[in-house]
Amino acid sequence: MPLILLLVLLVLFSPLAIDIYLPAIPQMAEQLGAEVTLMQGTITWFLFSMGLGQLLVGPLADRYGRKPIALGGVLLYGLSALAAGFAASLGELMLARVLQGFGACATSVAAFSVVRDSYGPKKSGQMISYLNGAICFIPALAPLLGGWLTAKAGWSANFWFMAGYAVVVGSWLLWRMPETRPEETSSAGPLISWSRYSPVLRSPSFLFNAALCMLAMAVILAYVTAAPVQLMVTLGLDMSGFSYWFTANAALNILACFLAPRFIARVGPRRTLRIGLLVVLLSAITLTLAMHIPHPLAMMGPVFLSSIGFAMILGAAAGMALAPFGHCAGTAAALLGLFQMSGSGALVGITGWLMPDPLSQLALHMWLLLPPLVMLMTRQGRRLCLQ
Repeated sequence: MPLILLLVLLVLFSPLAIDIYLPAIPQMAEQLGAEVTLMQGTITWFLFSMGLGQLLVGPLADRYGRKPIALGGVLLYGLSALAAGFAASLGELMLARVLQGFGACATSVAAFSVVRDSYGPKKSGQMISYLNGAICFIPALAPLLGGWLTAKAGWSANFWFMAGYAVVVGSWLLWRMPETRPEETSSAGPLISWSRYSPVLRSPSFLFNAALCMLAMAVILAYVTAAPVQLMVTLGLDMSGFSYWFTANAALNILACFLAPRFIARVGPRRTLRIGLLVVLLSAITLTLAMHIPHPLAMMGPVFLSSIGFAMILGAAAGMALAPFGHCAGTAAALLGLFQMSGSGALVGITGWLMPDPLSQLALHMWLLLPPLVMLMTRQGRRLCLQ
């Protein structure tokens, strides 16, 4: 099996855990006796634990290799999916989702470490864009599958499906996944120590590009958490109508993510980054002007634009963040994941608490990408994006 297909299987764990049960959120809230807005926390806490766990998983991947970390993550993911399916309260579901986030973080770190191991600093950004394109197949298909599973067998069936996916992929990885950890990777010393993280965190280029990944992911997370409330609760769409709009955006994101590597190769990562930020800024302006129109397109039109910008930003920024750290790719990928997952989850959680209106929250996260765009226009900003 080609290596890229193995990496796709690994990175799909996270979006599957986010998107498949979105159409079931109103039913889950009713049956577990919780508010719909509180049920959205199952997404935020999953992403937060997924990012936080990478502080440990990254050094573990550098010390023991990519394959055992991937397999351990698949096992934890599957067991916690079973626990979520049996949950009888919101508290039990939250705990299972936190554990599932730790499992997903291991599969993510393993995948992005293998990218850096196998494709080097120059092609990593392009390969990450391809992986992001594959990831976007899940938002295109998962809500349709999740809606069908929920209608046929109830909301728990979504988590049974996740557990089954873990069994199938785990068996496949055990048989075919190669070990790509370079021999020169540092494995001495304590797993959790400043000396492991400091070379990465002291890099201004890494911090700037990782922050861009965080802000871009926050836009997507704000959209994912806002979509069920705005489309199904506020506008009254059924699961079929919700899945239609969600799938349309995912299809556009797929196309954008697969075209982004070619765009990066042609115009360079820094210019790609600048164009992506301009596109998200345009989506912020559009959403701000249209958010009071009671039609799905008032939300989804700007989201369509932001998905194009997201593909450009994440492919370019992630590649530039990881480029200098071939000797500690696991640790660098883990810190990038911490910014991207825990950072975006915490940021969206804070803004959601301050701004209960989902469209205003989404617009705010789009506007937060304006300062980095301004910084890129300066000489110092351009130096942060050299590769």
